[in-house]
Amino acid sequence: MKAIIVGAGIGGLSAGLALRRIGWDVTIYERVTEVRPVGAAISVWSNGVKCLNYLGLRDEVAAMGGRMDHMAYIDGLTDETMTQFSFAPLVEEVGQRPYPVSRAELQMMLMRVFGSESLHLGRKVTGVAQDGDTVTATFEDGSTDTADMLIGADGAHSVVRTHVLGQKAERRYAGYVNWNGLVPISADLAPDDQWTVFLGEGKRVSLMPISDGRFYFFFDTPEAAGLSVDRGEFKATLRSHFAGWAEPVQTLIERLDPATTNRVEIHDIDPFHTWVKGRIALLGDSAHNTTPDIGQGGCMALEDAVVLAIQLQTNTLGVEDALKRYQNRRSERAADLVLRARKRCDVTHAKDEARTRAWYDELRKEDGTNIIRGIVANIAGNPLD
Repeated sequence: MKAIIVGAGIGGLSAGLALRRIGWDVTIYERVTEVRPVGAAISVWSNGVKCLNYLGLRDEVAAMGGRMDHMAYIDGLTDETMTQFSFAPLVEEVGQRPYPVSRAELQMMLMRVFGSESLHLGRKVTGVAQDGDTVTATFEDGSTDTADMLIGADGAHSVVRTHVLGQKAERRYAGYVNWNGLVPISADLAPDDQWTVFLGEGKRVSLMPISDGRFYFFFDTPEAAGLSVDRGEFKATLRSHFAGWAEPVQTLIERLDPATTNRVEIHDIDPFHTWVKGRIALLGDSAHNTTPDIGQGGCMALEDAVVLAIQLQTNTLGVEDALKRYQNRRSERAADLVLRARKRCDVTHAKDEARTRAWYDELRKEDGTNIIRGIVANIAGNPLD
């Protein structure tokens, strides 16, 4: 049996590896000629790590992951510690530590393991169709390829999603811009084994340790959509957004490299439950485009890949039946996490200023129990529990 996967992101590549493990012949097509991940790093929470472990990549992901033993929320204006706690209870409860990793390194590792022979860059899919038991992908140059199944892992602007839904899905601006990149770990920024988050004014500055002595950083700045900022003005713009904030935040702004810093307007898509049309199915951001506010976007794509392979391997009524079972297993969980992320986004970024101030007050009384409970709730219900 042959599968075509459209998209060589984390979801498409992990799906390719999962399908190969159960005996499928897999070809992946990616529209860009050079894969450049959007975002400097990614939080692979324990559910996502378990999926990578399932794919036989336990050592690889552990090697690229940062050691994140603690978490702290810091008042961004006063530098006062609001709460600080260990992640040990989280790891003990779920059975796997999380790993912040370089997004580029994770994606390149998946590409290396999948291999280049069946991975084709610079092949833009412009349409998909099904005729009986055969699916067809049509490319920008007019050429085609056929298979027994097609998986659309082509991201937020998915062509395959439009085919499955019969219409384009509207993206919703979440109200903030995320600036992200990598800097060397330094004690004057944050501890090297801690996820450190500075909060204030509905804004957020985060530092997470990844491998090779680097922090993954990001700034969240609530602002109008469609603004353009020249890369040469990145530092000046961030200085303006964070004027009066604590010294570690000012130091981070000075140390970041604008040439390698990303500026991304954050969007999501209202959840929907139609992921499958015949032998064509959605996976990853094409099925559940979410904000990054609970760190589950990439993890959900990894979960999709595992469930897809399990359903195809264990059900024997045909491809279309197995894809429907995949959809039914995944769409409710994904929708729930998209809405959880949206809710967290609104609190973090002061959609309701009174609610955000109340959250800040709650953090000052927090010992980590409620935060860990929330993270565990996101992880629970994954296919490898």
